[in-house]
Amino acid sequence: MSLSVSTNIASISAQNTLSRSQRNMDKSYSQLASGSRITKAADDAAGLSISETL
Repeated sequence: MSLSVSTNIASISAQNTLSRSQRNMDKSYSQLASGSRITKAADDAAGLSISETL
């Protein structure tokens, strides 16, 4: 008796796309809630540096 493993590539792809969309939505909600385009240094390091010197 042999054991086979199969994957559902379409399902994995859909799950990855959903995860990416969720991360993008989380970032957008964070920006909306703070009222700022830059909520952390990773968003725009140069922009954050400039805004802190103003």
